[in-house]
Amino acid sequence: MLDYIIVGLGLSGISLCERLEENGLSYKVFEGGTQQASVVAAGLINPVILKRFTLAWQADKQLEIAIPFYRKIEEKLQVRLFYPRKIYRRFNSAEEQNNWFSAADKPVLSKFLNTDLKQKLNPCIESDFGFGEVLHTGTVDTELMISEYGNHLKKQNVISFENFDHQALKIEEDHVDYNGLKARNIIFCEGFGLKKNPYFNYLPLNGNKGEYIIIYSEELQMQEIVKSSVFIIPMGNNLYRVGATYNNGDNTPETTESAREELTRKITALFNCKFDVVDQVAGIRPASKDRRPLAGQHPEYKNLYCCNGFGSRGMLIAPMLSEEMLHLMEKGKALPGEFDLARFTKKHYSV
Repeated sequence: MLDYIIVGLGLSGISLCERLEENGLSYKVFEGGTQQASVVAAGLINPVILKRFTLAWQADKQLEIAIPFYRKIEEKLQVRLFYPRKIYRRFNSAEEQNNWFSAADKPVLSKFLNTDLKQKLNPCIESDFGFGEVLHTGTVDTELMISEYGNHLKKQNVISFENFDHQALKIEEDHVDYNGLKARNIIFCEGFGLKKNPYFNYLPLNGNKGEYIIIYSEELQMQEIVKSSVFIIPMGNNLYRVGATYNNGDNTPETTESAREELTRKITALFNCKFDVVDQVAGIRPASKDRRPLAGQHPEYKNLYCCNGFGSRGMLIAPMLSEEMLHLMEKGKALPGEFDLARFTKKHYSV
């Protein structure tokens, strides 16, 4: 009998695999190619909400765990995943400059906001009010991490690349049985796919469609990440990721012309150099109504767990939450209330 079955190999599933391996626990993963939100994620490690100059929820604690965590995965997979990168916020007014300095005076933000502003960053990007640098930032190559981690699990024969059939799951008192495969527990890391999970579909998981475009520009020659009306993230070879859009009224996986036009319009207003749009990608971000993760134990079946709903800051949240999940599942230590799906558990739900 295995210790765990994990359904889904996005950020959540990979983080949980790591925690199980650290503790010598056996598992098998089922992944049917449903983790599009993780695959298309920008991979930003950014502790600051740059619209309001506030610290993201528990970001200081998450940052301490996240970077060493991804470094460890790099070492295991023998691929480069984490890149320390500078992020600059373009100011649109003198008021934004003042708000930056006010935020930097706060103890929780002082170590993340550089008060030495940069007046010019790139000749292709105009700004009358300069740029502020966010410290302790970087990116993770999420697409490469998911691909290489899948290969790592394939070599160990602990992953099946197939859709999980919830109807085939049998729940016993002390274990679960999935087509003859027995495990003490099962963890669902299905992202927005949790909406179709008969055991956890009562949870208020919302879909937020995000799209980005990839542009090619020989003139831009930019190494830094810039946040203005959009994020501009260098990818190398004169390619840049630009996005993303937010649409909570569309849960289809296809890219849209309206998103392409919106992003092209914003980048045109920002740049004074030539560029071409060469690609476009869409994904559905899973998020709860209070913008906190949905994680924890099923209210009736004690060997069923889920770990989902990271929203747009999954790179920071996943390493910390997977650690908390392990403590819950193996030691019975309750999750922090902000994480725990119990905050949404209904007295009457269907399974």
